[in-house]
Amino acid sequence: MKQVNAPLFPGYVFCQFDTQKRLPILVTPGVISVVSQGKVPLPVDEAEIAAIRTLVSSGVPVEPWPFLEIGQKVRIESDALQGLEGILVQFKGNHRVVLSVSLLRRSVALEIDRASVRPLGPVRVGSMDAIGPHRLLSEVVA
Repeated sequence: MKQVNAPLFPGYVFCQFDTQKRLPILVTPGVISVVSQGKVPLPVDEAEIAAIRTLVSSGVPVEPWPFLEIGQKVRIESDALQGLEGILVQFKGNHRVVLSVSLLRRSVALEIDRASVRPLGPVRVGSMDAIGPHRLLSEVVA
């Protein structure tokens, strides 16, 4: 077994700057853009930054993982059901994948561990907060 260090968020750099003075960030070699909605930079939630810092400093082994949202189309990757596609839902606190037969307009649901599914398609962008000198993400060339 070999241990390899890899970035938790490949292709992104967290930085804090005044959004009105972002030109030095944008002209930095390797930087493609600041993560934005339209031309408005999006701040990363401070609680999320604090959680990541706590996790990293804890020494607990972590690895990058696909982002999953309730209502998102996913593909099952566990052995018996590998390759099946459905919609991730939550019912009574448990995660389920709903598989549908469109022509019949019928579906079935199975309870599943979130670690057994991978997202298909793009992920929606959340709501924006007021923009100021918040932590922002810059997309970089790996």
